[in-house]
Amino acid sequence: MSHKIVIVGGGASGFMAAIQAARNGASVTILEQNGKFGRKLQSTGNGKCNLTNLEQNCSCYRSSTPEFAGKVLSRFDVHQTVRFFTDIGIYTKNKNGYLYPHSEQASSVMEVLEMEARNLKIKRKTQEKVLKIRKTNEGFLVATKTWEYPCDRVILACGSKASAIEGADGSGYRLASDLGHTIVKPMPALTGIKGTGRFYTKWAGVRTGACVTLVINGLPLKQECGEVQLTDYGISGIPVFQLSRYAARALYEKCTVSMYLDFLPEFDPEGLLTFLKERRAHNPYKTLRESLIGLFPDKLIDVLMIDTKTEEQLAEKIKKLEVPVKETMSFEHAQVCSGGVDLKEINSETMESRLVSGIYFCGELLDVDGACGGYNLQWAWSSGALAGISAARS
Repeated sequence: MSHKIVIVGGGASGFMAAIQAARNGASVTILEQNGKFGRKLQSTGNGKCNLTNLEQNCSCYRSSTPEFAGKVLSRFDVHQTVRFFTDIGIYTKNKNGYLYPHSEQASSVMEVLEMEARNLKIKRKTQEKVLKIRKTNEGFLVATKTWEYPCDRVILACGSKASAIEGADGSGYRLASDLGHTIVKPMPALTGIKGTGRFYTKWAGVRTGACVTLVINGLPLKQECGEVQLTDYGISGIPVFQLSRYAARALYEKCTVSMYLDFLPEFDPEGLLTFLKERRAHNPYKTLRESLIGLFPDKLIDVLMIDTKTEEQLAEKIKKLEVPVKETMSFEHAQVCSGGVDLKEINSETMESRLVSGIYFCGELLDVDGACGGYNLQWAWSSGALAGISAARS
């Protein structure tokens, strides 16, 4: 029997779910509340769309149920994802394991998804915000402002609150909650950090290499290294993004949170002090500040020299400059959310609700957030594919 499936959300996971469901014989309708499909997808990777990453391990996916993502990805993995996109027309470009469409245009990805959907006769409707999902004797009624869609199965692929794109309102959490599901509090992830203090305007605009260590209640938790952006509100850049979800959760739990920057991680503290003293000895006519020229950008030197009188004080700041964390940037500035629908209430083999038979979930709406580097899109492809296949076959 052919199932009639309504998919709420026309983004990455929603289209993957729709295509897989249609390929397995279902009659599929996608309802998207925006005027255009895949708006967030088309902005990913600065418009280039980092589709996925060949380097996959469980540490790349964060959740309050850590083993869940690995189980889902084992059922539709990165190699199946690459084959899927190759088959529908995306030839990938490999940049050290980071896969992009060869065109380096995110719009290409959305276009081929839409073409495949048309080919499979998937009904696609925009400007249709779902207000309620009601269980009936025959299945479900999915109600919008203007219509009710009867169906046998519903796949919630609504996305999260993260994004400045209109429609990223977290309405999917309400739909899931109305169906009885628990929501792990959504918080911004992959975003910048606001610090307390007044020196940030001095270094605003600087990009520099550093290692960033997240410290919670005085104990180091994680470290990330790479290019850090120094901003007028605090710090940003990929190393900061990777740590931001842990900082947000710790702040929510009323912990004391700091990030420490090491601007010369190749030196240990003693080696750095020796290095700084040798620079002064070779050029005794230079002041302490002048000895840093050629080592750091001028704006960063200005910050490092605040209340600094000796090489010892300078070495300490270079190795361990504290940014006390006030808060993360808002949902509008975040790439994804941490938190979402509690995975304990979802079957990892099918993506079906354990509470309401016939309801399926995929994508960012769930309590899974990936690291930078294509992992959040891989989660969308894997969870969407599994939800679509399962809903069509069950």
